[in-house]
Amino acid sequence: MNNTFDKPITTSIANIAPGSRRALLDACIAGAEASHAVFTRLYPERARLAADHADALNSQAASLPSPLAGLSVSIKDMIDCAGETTMAGSLVRAGAPPAATDAPVVARLRAAGAAILGKTNMTEFAYSGVGLNPHYGTPENPADTMLARIPGGSSSGAAVSVAAGLCVAGIGSDTGGSIRIPAALCGLVGFKPTARRVPTAGAIPLSTTLDTLCAMTRSVDDCILIDGIIADRALAIPALPLRGLRLAVPQTLVLDGMDAQVAEAFSNALDRLSAAGASIVTCAMPVLADYVTFGYFSSAEAFAWHRKLLAQHESGYDLRVAKRIRQGALISAADYIDLLAERAAWIGRIEALIAPFDALLMPTVPIVAPPVAALEASEEVFFRHNSLLLRNPAIFNQLDGCAVSLPCHAPQSLPVGLMIGGAAMADARILAVARAIEAALAATVSG
Repeated sequence: MNNTFDKPITTSIANIAPGSRRALLDACIAGAEASHAVFTRLYPERARLAADHADALNSQAASLPSPLAGLSVSIKDMIDCAGETTMAGSLVRAGAPPAATDAPVVARLRAAGAAILGKTNMTEFAYSGVGLNPHYGTPENPADTMLARIPGGSSSGAAVSVAAGLCVAGIGSDTGGSIRIPAALCGLVGFKPTARRVPTAGAIPLSTTLDTLCAMTRSVDDCILIDGIIADRALAIPALPLRGLRLAVPQTLVLDGMDAQVAEAFSNALDRLSAAGASIVTCAMPVLADYVTFGYFSSAEAFAWHRKLLAQHESGYDLRVAKRIRQGALISAADYIDLLAERAAWIGRIEALIAPFDALLMPTVPIVAPPVAALEASEEVFFRHNSLLLRNPAIFNQLDGCAVSLPCHAPQSLPVGLMIGGAAMADARILAVARAIEAALAATVSG
């Protein structure tokens, strides 16, 4: 198995001792250089400069620009770093002009003192929730040292960079779950904010309607910190005790097809939350099933961006990615305009339904990470698993909402994610609920 070296980072940002940034970073660089298919580029020298600067400030008792200063962060390979071509997990962009500037999220991380360790591998052009990449290899999920399992996608390398202890945060994108799916499968925290809060400029788009830039970390507090940096505005997170919170568990669609491990972990999590005083309310919510209609946004908008590149270089694409993008050619302008109106009406109905609750709860994904080999061997198995992985997370993208995936599995078990979600601009409340749930579940979750 690959990526089974000792983890340099095993704790959240607040627990990392000051004055040790360079030594920690050197261990992360060594691990990154030894890793398989996690990174597509490494930036060791510039990262060391950031770590040395943070250590120098610490030695002088000077203020750091942020708690992130000098700590390793990874950037998904669809986000611009100045001076190099953004490849987006593909080969067909070879020779495209290099980025003139850093994407705003990268510039904000650098200003906060982050040591950008490298660009991470991903599903080609971010178009699947599985994480396979035939061009650069597939990062293996560190949760299982005996069997190569998928990391989830599309932010596959981002997840493994954090789960393998090489970075305190992996910056990626979430269009239909591409942060929360790998967070769930790799045992991490993943936060998808309301899309409009974080600029997507400088990132190769999948769906301009749904794309969100965000992060995976080891804790809710770390996600809160990273979100404040890349959004350029820290949220005021209220202190919410679990007792008295009203948490809705929809019964339509989102519980279908759970494997035994997910079903047990989800049930146990609800029991613990109820015992801690939260009110768990089951609700039918059949309107949730209508979200599948809006899946055409990604294919239509992806085809608009890719159509010229596909015409010239389709043979260089991952065939499964090209197949999904080409579906967008079948959607007319009239159909697309209808989708916009239908989605707006659907959002209104959902927001009215969930208004009485503090958050929605559901399994992030209904299965634990399947073996890589099974999905590589069969297109039917690949697309069936891809649909299962995307199903629940995509609801919140279509809702234009926000959601957190938290680990909720028992120690020594394969990771399972619990998703806490809400409507647009409910980010502070959802993070507060997630922080309270994280504390309640801490005793049952593997480290």
